[in-house]
Amino acid sequence: MTQERVWRKSSYSGGTEDDNCVEVSLSGDALVRDSKNPSGGVLTFSFTAWEKFLEVR
Repeated sequence: MTQERVWRKSSYSGGTEDDNCVEVSLSGDALVRDSKNPSGGVLTFSFTAWEKFLEVR
């Protein structure tokens, strides 16, 4: 059985449907997608790589 992932919008999004923003799903790895096109492509990062990315900001 495949569990559906929980997606969260970036805190930097403007909060309206027309704003450009990304969503992230963390569950052993990090998936990133365009919130306007949830069925489109997804970037996949290891959790370690995601942590390193967050350290840079």
